[in-house]
Amino acid sequence: DFFCLFLGVCGDEFSVLRSPQSVVFRDGSWPIPGERIPDVAALSMGFSVEDDLSWPGLAVGDLFHRPRATVLVTVRGVEKLTLPVKGISYPIENAVPFTLDSVANAIHTLFSEETPVVLQLAPSEERVYMVGKANSVFEDLSVTLRQLRNRLFQDNSILSSLPLNSLSRNNEVDLLFLSELQVLHDIASLLSRHKHLAKDRSPDLYALELAGLEEVGKRYGEDSQQFKDASQILVDSLQKFADEMFNLYSGNAVVEVVAVKTFNSPLTRKTRSILQTSQSETENPYNLAYPYNYNYSVIFNIILWMMIGLALAVIVISYNLWNMDPGYDSIIYRMTNQKIRMD
Repeated sequence: DFFCLFLGVCGDEFSVLRSPQSVVFRDGSWPIPGERIPDVAALSMGFSVEDDLSWPGLAVGDLFHRPRATVLVTVRGVEKLTLPVKGISYPIENAVPFTLDSVANAIHTLFSEETPVVLQLAPSEERVYMVGKANSVFEDLSVTLRQLRNRLFQDNSILSSLPLNSLSRNNEVDLLFLSELQVLHDIASLLSRHKHLAKDRSPDLYALELAGLEEVGKRYGEDSQQFKDASQILVDSLQKFADEMFNLYSGNAVVEVVAVKTFNSPLTRKTRSILQTSQSETENPYNLAYPYNYNYSVIFNIILWMMIGLALAVIVISYNLWNMDPGYDSIIYRMTNQKIRMD
């Protein structure tokens, strides 16, 4: 009863590899601002954002069933990854560096007592952020370049099962690329040993940034056989990783990929302001409904349960009044009867 979206990923594109039925991404070519990608992740998990997102790609979905995990993989230096095209992908406008810190803070605020799994990792930069139960689940995860290299040459590494083709075990750039794939494999493997964490009520967050393919392109060139082989290996690994994470969360996880050739400077806002001006000139050309307000779910629940409570109260009071015995239940009649007797 869940559907999956296998999406083609080109340079500067936001794509969804797997998604539950409760999260609805609409088919269309609407560009998404690069700095609003964290807001899409937050809204898909049911969290509110500071600024309304007037992006029609994400529909309301099921308000009472939110995904238990969001997995976002950022692949740098990619013009095109040939994933099977059977669904939806969106172009990214103004691709600036972003983080999911706001989503992680929302999870900490709302589920502080339940210590959800939050993992943010960039292996090539040795940047890691683990909070809550992630510290115990992924304590054996390789995070430094030295650890990653050693992990590759262990008996149970992906080198024993991965077709390297033109890639070499003796080249540092190739090993960096392969070590990132090893991290994907290890995350799913370690989580499979703690499946109970994927079934609790607190949502989990995984944000991974892969730069190994970008380094392969710089080292050999994007027309080289090494880059082509690395691209195909990455495609296969991403699909396998998406399937494994989706299944570990019983089909209730969103797995997304952001493919960006090069990031624009985060200080450059000129392009964004020009695009906003052009959009305002042709605002609502098709006479569509007003943009969806993502506070709707909160207001809807407040009004719904308040009206249900008031309706039940009116029914109970009306029933008791209708079946009331005036001579026995009403204090007015009792006081009147006593006064008559005294007279």
